[in-house]
Amino acid sequence: GSIQSCLDLWRAALRGSLYISLIRDEVLPIHKVTEEAFGSIKGYGKRIADIKECKEHALTHSGQLHRGRRNFLRNAVREMEAVLANEPGLLGPKVVYVFMALSFCRDEVTWLCRHSEHVSKSKNPEDFSDSHLAELLFLMEELRHLLRRHQNVLQRYYVQYLSQFDALVLSDIIQDLTVCPEEESVIMSSFVSSLSALSVKQVDQKEKFEFSGLRLDWFRLQAYTSVSKAPLQLRETPDVAKVMNLIVFHTKMLDSVEELILETSDLSIFCVYIPLLEKLFASTMEEPSMLRYAIAFPLLCADFSHATHSLCPEEYPHLRNCALGLCSKLLEDIARQASSCILDTCAEQHNLSEQLLPKHCAATISKARNKRARKAASKKGEPEREKPGAESHRKNRSLVTNLDKLHLTLTELCWTLNYVPSFLVFKHTVTPVEYLSSQLETSLNRALVRLAQASPGSTEIARPSEVLAGAQAYATFLVSLMHRVGLDTGRLLRNVLLQQTQPLDAAGEQTLTTLYSNWYLESLLRQTSMGTIVFSPGMRAFVSLPKEGEPTFSAEEYSDVSEMRALAELLGPYGIKFLSDNLMWHITSQMVELKKLVTENMDVLVQIRSNFYQVEQMAALLPRLTATENVLKRMTIIGEILWFRALAQEGLQDVFTNHCPFLMGPIECLKEFVTPDMDIKVTLSIFELATAAGSPCDIDPALVTAFSNLKKDGSSPEEEYKVACLLLVFVAVSLPLLATDPSSVYTSEIDGYNNNIHCLAKAIIQVSAALFTVYNKNIESHLKEFLMLASVSLLQLGQDVDKMKAKNKESISLLMHLLVEESSFLTTDMLETCFPYVLLRNSYREVSRASVLSRLPTH
Repeated sequence: GSIQSCLDLWRAALRGSLYISLIRDEVLPIHKVTEEAFGSIKGYGKRIADIKECKEHALTHSGQLHRGRRNFLRNAVREMEAVLANEPGLLGPKVVYVFMALSFCRDEVTWLCRHSEHVSKSKNPEDFSDSHLAELLFLMEELRHLLRRHQNVLQRYYVQYLSQFDALVLSDIIQDLTVCPEEESVIMSSFVSSLSALSVKQVDQKEKFEFSGLRLDWFRLQAYTSVSKAPLQLRETPDVAKVMNLIVFHTKMLDSVEELILETSDLSIFCVYIPLLEKLFASTMEEPSMLRYAIAFPLLCADFSHATHSLCPEEYPHLRNCALGLCSKLLEDIARQASSCILDTCAEQHNLSEQLLPKHCAATISKARNKRARKAASKKGEPEREKPGAESHRKNRSLVTNLDKLHLTLTELCWTLNYVPSFLVFKHTVTPVEYLSSQLETSLNRALVRLAQASPGSTEIARPSEVLAGAQAYATFLVSLMHRVGLDTGRLLRNVLLQQTQPLDAAGEQTLTTLYSNWYLESLLRQTSMGTIVFSPGMRAFVSLPKEGEPTFSAEEYSDVSEMRALAELLGPYGIKFLSDNLMWHITSQMVELKKLVTENMDVLVQIRSNFYQVEQMAALLPRLTATENVLKRMTIIGEILWFRALAQEGLQDVFTNHCPFLMGPIECLKEFVTPDMDIKVTLSIFELATAAGSPCDIDPALVTAFSNLKKDGSSPEEEYKVACLLLVFVAVSLPLLATDPSSVYTSEIDGYNNNIHCLAKAIIQVSAALFTVYNKNIESHLKEFLMLASVSLLQLGQDVDKMKAKNKESISLLMHLLVEESSFLTTDMLETCFPYVLLRNSYREVSRASVLSRLPTH
């Protein structure tokens, strides 16, 4: 203890650390143990004072010392990695410095692990935590990667070094030995011959080197020359030991590089410091400059396999689950932050693209018109609206926008996710990009739904065209991600958009299909049935009727041709089918009520069907019918639903024709081969295919399927068929009642009626075709019968002396023409036989004249 150099080393050790590792996370407080040891020895009181002074110094300065070392290592190793990556040939002569750097970094990391966990009180707690540790871990991984990648360079260098230098030096040393027993001479001669036989061709031919035997012989030689009475004493020939130790290291460069990497840079100690690892990772994710190095933490989990031992196999499953679970959690956190950044960038791009929507150009057009008319601005202080694209003009590049920050963060995160395509953790292949793909899929589904919702839980919804424009902006940016990260954005977009065509996505949450199906059914069609919205055949859209004192809702903004195309683009064939199924459910519920009404009036309807030419009997029978207005109202609702479905189908047909013309052509061609004589099952199969593509059909297969499921268990097919026939009779004889409704006036502006009774034509034709297909009856003959009954009822209306009952008879008469136009089973010649065309012509003339007169100003 009196040698000064030893005392200096002892003090330096005590000042540099507070704890040393015993095994894994078990540590030894060196000052306490040393103090207790010296306390039991007489005369060492002075040493105890030294220990206390060293402990105080360590508490105050060791953290700062090691923090400075880590900073130095970060800079030095970064420069070393850059030089070696640029000139990998330097790895040969300088590889020992690489292993020294790895060892120094490993020691500093393990020091931080020991002390950050056990130092509870410190004046400078930031010295025992490091938010920049990720960079050091990453640089270690880079050096490891360089050694593995350029192993061929190392082998070529050291093969020549061993054969052309080490072998010659060893041979000279052996020859200079004064005493060399035979056995030792044989071993050393074998060293020289083994090394001299090496050549570069072995490297080129990728032969596997194996020098464990040579190193074992060197251990054997050390044992022979270390005994007391050995003729050749190793301590007397230090040159042999120096050269052989150097040869052993050089041989390891040929066959044991991986073992040396493990020996110098193993960080499996983190498997017992999981909370610390998570804390360091969290601080890294909060530091923008460290994001690109975050991948070092998941890669660190691969080292956990080195903590296993063959004598303790029961630890293997625990360590494996721990490593895989932690690696997955860390990658999910990185992917979650990257996904959030990507979607925030998408939202910014969506805001920019939204400025280009047609609805925003009204102010610009109005301003241009006023300028042309030389009108002064209404408000002098009104700020001038910036045109789209103004954000790209920058006067000062130092001004950083939110989009710039997002792009920078995204670049860093993509860099870390794209660092390695995959890596192994306990023989499991981990692919970082797949975590991003999984997170993006979930987040993108929610983002698309948020585009449609004005606010969570709100009944308001965005127009399909606006949502489509937003989805296209999202897709455009996501496609550009392929240049930054190895992400299959095509597969991602297909999966997400396909999920949006289903009622629920993979996470069980609502999709655009569910949102729009519910909104169109519960808002648009419900208001249509209440009379506040009218279907306009001329505009091919549902139109709102303005009412005083109520907020205006423009139904045409959600149901015109462009919106239906956008809806079909978003929902796709699957989504439109789901919407259609919901519509069918509402139609069948109306049909159930209609059948009940027919059953209640069955006796009267049977007599009417038999005596519809007998004026006196009809006059007596008609007043006995109950709920005639209810029947017409329900049939009108069915017609409104069918018209909306037709609009959606037209949008789907346009989209399908645009995207898949090579499929649409054969489907249309196949539909043309359908004849009345063809088997009904084959016909319905073809029509179902055509309907899936949006093509209209004479018989709606969805209605046929819905009505087939309506058959009552206790009733016979004949009774069901009778009810269907009487339903048409009920509707036909009820048509004259519409003339008393003041809203039953044909309006040329909407090409229909304000009470939507023009939808009756589609309801009658489509329902009849579906019902009589279900009962396998002739559709044309039953429609002719309906035409006859309706004609007689309307002709009798013209002879009615009560002017109030016949007030709108001309407008109601036009329904006969609408029926023929709607049906492929009826013709104008058929109508002429029961309802003279001259009456239709006169009705059109009267309706047009009344429409013109109503628009003239009153005096």
